[in-house]
Amino acid sequence: MYMKKVLTIAGSDCSGGAGIQADLKTFAAHGHYGMSVIVSVVAENTSRVIDIQDISPDIIRKQMDAIFEDIEVDAVKIGMLSGRECMEAVSSKLKEFKPINIVIDPVMLAKGGHALMKDNALEFFIKELIPQAYILTPNIPEAEAITRMRINSEADMKKAAERLQSMGARNVLVKGGHSDGDPVDILYDGHRFHSFKSKRINTKNTHGTGCTLSSAIASNLAQGCDIPQAVDKAKEYVTMAIEHSLGIGKGHGPTNHFYRLYKEGLKL
Repeated sequence: MYMKKVLTIAGSDCSGGAGIQADLKTFAAHGHYGMSVIVSVVAENTSRVIDIQDISPDIIRKQMDAIFEDIEVDAVKIGMLSGRECMEAVSSKLKEFKPINIVIDPVMLAKGGHALMKDNALEFFIKELIPQAYILTPNIPEAEAITRMRINSEADMKKAAERLQSMGARNVLVKGGHSDGDPVDILYDGHRFHSFKSKRINTKNTHGTGCTLSSAIASNLAQGCDIPQAVDKAKEYVTMAIEHSLGIGKGHGPTNHFYRLYKEGLKL
């Protein structure tokens, strides 16, 4: 059986709900072979981020060498890149190996509000990494930080998406989870807008939802979906994972990446 291979380049969440751990669970739930390049180790749980230690740029580059010299990569998800040195290492190797289906989730804040991207890194991120994105997936606060505009409506989300696409991303998905009411996500492909509306689920257990969504999009792109279909299927998956989220920990618990597997069991 041929399996699609999907790579995540992100930080490690020791509590298992976000980052590398959420990405690998998502790839597995989609039936894909997951690989990882760890750029930071984050001491965090469902309530707080205690500390972050970045991996050296040299070992980041060598991790990427190890993957790309040996294994075909069908999609890449890029998550937390906290500092400019991490970004430079990742950017240089992306330019060298030129993988397809690059999904970039500009992780800037943890669920509890802790900054995950250093102030001096944003300019480099905008100039060097956004143009390499097949799709960029910011939430509203991240889109505001990158575009330096306020977003108070769906019209504002569309303007932000256009501005982000003009920075070089081929496609942009502005996520509306931080808005009031049922969330609406806006996808812009450079020509037209697509709106994705989902019901708001009354739960605090949403740790890692952004990581999970971007990983699901990468999984669907690896499978051959076009952009609207990849986003639509990813939204459906994340909604399911939130709807059956897990009350683990004292803060924002994780989503349930394997709910269908737990419910239906392994089909051997």
